[in-house]
Amino acid sequence: MEYRRVIVHEQEIALTVKEFDILVLLIMNPGRVFTYEVIMDLVWNEDYTYYSRKAINNHVSNLRKKLKTEPGDPDYIKSVTGIGYKFALP
Repeated sequence: MEYRRVIVHEQEIALTVKEFDILVLLIMNPGRVFTYEVIMDLVWNEDYTYYSRKAINNHVSNLRKKLKTEPGDPDYIKSVTGIGYKFALP
């Protein structure tokens, strides 16, 4: 059985399907930069379009807010300007 749960500081965080899928993609490949096109292809299974970049930005923004449960928590999802995102440990 597959569990789609994220726990931060012993607290379960509610994520949307897309937020969870983006997080899994990034966590399973730490340090690897994923372009918007690749994220769209792997998470949405659709061709990349201008609106897709906006959708990815919105999901990542929401995901960052949800993962930062305490003020001192680091941002694990790093933006790579003009390219996409990566997961990085502090």
